[in-house]
Amino acid sequence: FKAPSRDHPALYRDLLRTNRVHWIAEEPPAELVREKMMECHFRFRHQMALVPCVLTLNQDGSVWVTLVKPAKAITPGQFAVFYKGDECLGSGKILRMGPSVYTLQQGKNREEGPKKEEIDKIEPAT
Repeated sequence: FKAPSRDHPALYRDLLRTNRVHWIAEEPPAELVREKMMECHFRFRHQMALVPCVLTLNQDGSVWVTLVKPAKAITPGQFAVFYKGDECLGSGKILRMGPSVYTLQQGKNREEGPKKEEIDKIEPAT
């Protein structure tokens, strides 16, 4: 897929799923086990700024990662790395991604339904 521009909404996503996460200190962190969700930070490229996210633990040890704001150019096969403060918690390979911001915007536009002018074209007023 080639987007029309570098910042096209199709390049941005705020939801992804990893395979089973490799946790470093705790397997998995107690808060994540207890609450089934945990706030932390995420990155998928070495130099990128950390992005706040919420992890949701799945039964198979994988996680859903919900980003506070959409990130650009996330690709399956890259590794999602999780941090709490300066501590690296662990990482998992990105397997699947949620819909792009562009797809979500298209869905919102459809949900609003046709505009009045469009309805007038379909059903002429009698």
